[in-house]
Amino acid sequence: MTDTELPELPRGIALAWGVAANPQRGPKREMSVEKIVEAAVELADAEGIGAVSMAAVASRLGFTPMSLYRYVTAKDDLLLLMQEEATGLPPARLMEAEGWRAKLMALYQEQVQLYLRHPWMLSLPITGSPITPNSSAWLDAGLAALEDTALSAEERMATALAVTGHARWCGIVQAGYTEQSRGSGLAPEEVAAREASLFDRVITAAEFPALRRAIEDQVFLSEADPFRFAVERTLDGVAAYIAALDRGEPHAEPSEWITLDPAEIAGDRRLKEAQKAVREAEKTLRAARKVERQALIDARERLARARKSG
Repeated sequence: MTDTELPELPRGIALAWGVAANPQRGPKREMSVEKIVEAAVELADAEGIGAVSMAAVASRLGFTPMSLYRYVTAKDDLLLLMQEEATGLPPARLMEAEGWRAKLMALYQEQVQLYLRHPWMLSLPITGSPITPNSSAWLDAGLAALEDTALSAEERMATALAVTGHARWCGIVQAGYTEQSRGSGLAPEEVAAREASLFDRVITAAEFPALRRAIEDQVFLSEADPFRFAVERTLDGVAAYIAALDRGEPHAEPSEWITLDPAEIAGDRRLKEAQKAVREAEKTLRAARKVERQALIDARERLARARKSG
């Protein structure tokens, strides 16, 4: 490849942007990439991502799997196009909100709703930046909301990604509760009550004191939205940071990515064995501390009984 040549777009991305070549031959009846993707999204919405296969989508459309491969040559491409279709464009009304913070909160809430409508999207792996039209539009909206602030380009991107991350985490948890509710026949509040009951049975004050206090404070039965609280406090921090920049204070020093040591990535056998030994030692230590705590409780009870009988 010369300095002026650009790498070829992967077929899935090219299809998403509408620049991939159409098949020379295809089934006689009407067929298109759009119809294939729409059928796949409908299947995933109804039965989950596990139900999606080229054969299942072809059957839904009344064609053979080979007919689909003329349009979408790999399942990974189909999954990418499904995600793009389900994502859609951010509603224009979201950007009518007043101020950067209101815009970001509107985007956050809409993204959570998006995940709740299509929970299977949360099962798809994140393999890099979203280089597709609709996904790019959401990121663009987040960046646009921050354009008039004193944040640097890197800081605007970090803030937009933080909001997206909050939305995804909220979607993962809420979709999980919805799935539990659907599978068990229980209402969402009944699922939460059952979970709180299970925590109450296994979490002791001796072993997990802070978590035990949270249970006794009925945190798991609270109607408060912890995810909304978290994203609001994140934006509080961004607002305070912007205010400091407006006062003339310098930008924070950029930080590097958290990475694994190259030796860990290489999968060195002796390193893995040593790490396993550390995990086993930590497990043994936790078990010993549990025995110690129980022995202390038993000793206190014996002492109390001895004092009472004496």
